[in-house]
Amino acid sequence: MTTYINVQQLRFAWPEGERVFDGVDVVFSDGRTALVGDNGTGKSTLMRLTAGLLRQESGSITASGLIEYLPQELPLRLGDTVADLLGIADKRRALLAIESGDPGEEHFNAIGDDWDFLDRSRLALDELGLDHIGFERTVATLSGGESMLVGLAGRLVRRPDVLLLDEPSNNLDATARKHLYQAIRRFNGTLVVVSHDRALLEHVDAVAELYKGRIRVFEGNYSAYEQIVAAEQEAAARAVRDAKQDLTRQKKELVATRIQNDKGASAWKRERDRGGTPKILLNGKKNAGEVSSAKILLSKQEDVAEARERLDAAEDAVRDEGGISVDLPETNVSTHREIAVVKGLKVGEIYGDGVGLHLRGPERVAVTGDNGSGKTTLLRAVAEAARVPHGFLTQRLELLDEDATVLDNVRAAAPEAPQSVLRTRLARFGMRGDAVFQRVGTLSGGQRLRAALATVLSSQPAPQLLLLDEPTNNLDMSSIRHLQQALTAFEGALVVVSHDDAFLEGLGLTRRVALVRGEGIAEDVPVAA
Repeated sequence: MTTYINVQQLRFAWPEGERVFDGVDVVFSDGRTALVGDNGTGKSTLMRLTAGLLRQESGSITASGLIEYLPQELPLRLGDTVADLLGIADKRRALLAIESGDPGEEHFNAIGDDWDFLDRSRLALDELGLDHIGFERTVATLSGGESMLVGLAGRLVRRPDVLLLDEPSNNLDATARKHLYQAIRRFNGTLVVVSHDRALLEHVDAVAELYKGRIRVFEGNYSAYEQIVAAEQEAAARAVRDAKQDLTRQKKELVATRIQNDKGASAWKRERDRGGTPKILLNGKKNAGEVSSAKILLSKQEDVAEARERLDAAEDAVRDEGGISVDLPETNVSTHREIAVVKGLKVGEIYGDGVGLHLRGPERVAVTGDNGSGKTTLLRAVAEAARVPHGFLTQRLELLDEDATVLDNVRAAAPEAPQSVLRTRLARFGMRGDAVFQRVGTLSGGQRLRAALATVLSSQPAPQLLLLDEPTNNLDMSSIRHLQQALTAFEGALVVVSHDDAFLEGLGLTRRVALVRGEGIAEDVPVAA
């Protein structure tokens, strides 16, 4: 059976008025396709529209068979069980009732013809490396990465024809990511995945790029896509240089034409002043000269206008990546300043002396480890023990008020700062113009992170310690580079939890702390400057 998603002339705008799609066409067919694009271009919105969670203004989205969708953030309740996440809790209760001797018809109706659901669920968990997790485990006992994988297992158990994954590798350690990649390779049907995980993007068959409201599909994996775009950008840069040179030449020729016309007019005046030429002949020469000069001048002006249009078109083809700028000298920390001391922290199965961490001065520390090893717990403990003003960006960015605008969130953190200062600060984080009046709940993952960073770094007093829990989740490649630049400029102490080694390498770390589940800190290694 051939599977597909067919999007035709899709139009969609948010209730606040922001238009996301204005006549988008794309077809996703059998195989694995990565949907890429800058934060805020509408990748997650397209996934939700396809899954039927949003309704388009016009156009159509058709798909074959059953669609399953795994969002960036699962709606989790701490008391829910693994069976709830898998979507088999009702069937499991019915099966247990039947096995205990209750022949109620409602139990058989709950199961229907799906009598192998437990075996399929167990297999799905095992294939994702979750063989140690039972159906009765609660969400409260799972790490963020484990919850995401259980959610994926639940989608796979239902055997969909079309599978939509939005940042599925968020919060996953290296081992869990390998299981995810294997699951993606095994899937038979149409799979569309939004991700910034470079390793995952190498496992796709095609890349669909969402750029300036249109989607182009490139055959091959992400490396092949990058090569094509790089070649296009090199050609676009050459076109800009050529167009600039042509415009300069046309402008010079226009000036020369005007000078020539002025000379012609001066020659006519001299001939008139000398006399001897019949007036009718003199006027004839004047009229003929003016017509000829006007035609030449008009032609040259048109040449300049066309050259300017070619330059505008060439510049439009060059992609502009707006960066993040951090200029906060008040975050500077003395090398002798005591930042935080954590001792004897009990994490999960770790007992004995527990986990400890001592921060002094502008240290830049990476905390790594498998899912469930206690990284987030350690970060929270550092926040509680902080002896300096600090900002804590959790995985879900709870510090933001979802119902307030971006500007209102920043103003709440710095109530005495003038609005002009706050808007300038937001502009440095790539949020300009009307973007500051967007409600946070309508922002993409990357935009929310930018808003959260601006909120934290604008707070009064300014933070001298910054705690980041998986900050690259939901960020596109460009935003990750910009975040690295911003954090490099930050002059305070920094503690980052991340599974993204490439991101960590660009932060100028002073120490790496590795946690091992059940054992505590395995390594606390200084990093050479």
